[in-house]
Amino acid sequence: MKISTKGRYALRVMIDLALHDTGEYIALKDISDRQGITVKYLEQIVTVLNKAGYLRSMRGNNGGHRLARKPFEYRVGDILRTMEGDLTPVECLSESADGINCPKAEECPTLSFWRGLDKVVNDYVDSVTLQDLVDQGKSLTGYDYSI
Repeated sequence: MKISTKGRYALRVMIDLALHDTGEYIALKDISDRQGITVKYLEQIVTVLNKAGYLRSMRGNNGGHRLARKPFEYRVGDILRTMEGDLTPVECLSESADGINCPKAEECPTLSFWRGLDKVVNDYVDSVTLQDLVDQGKSLTGYDYSI
């Protein structure tokens, strides 16, 4: 499994917003300057995060974006799944209309391995909060954090 650029950048945006939270809205241009991500690409990312209810956005001169909740209320797994879809390592674990995608599930010797890997990945990404990453970033660099 590989996390796409959008997934990685979504985490960077969320961390940036948490680190620079003053209660005011933060312009994409400011995030772009700090993170080295184009405003155009950031617009695509914040649109998804906004629709998911992770951000509050406001248009206009004093507009921008800010977190809708406190950083400790966001699980990294939720942010990644919002951007990436499910994080299953193999297609046969993705749910279909009938509940299973693999016609060989009954006789597959590797299915339990894939289920175990899926559980480990999801348990891990769900055990880390945005606040954990913010705290880690602060301790690594003193404050100004960039992945």
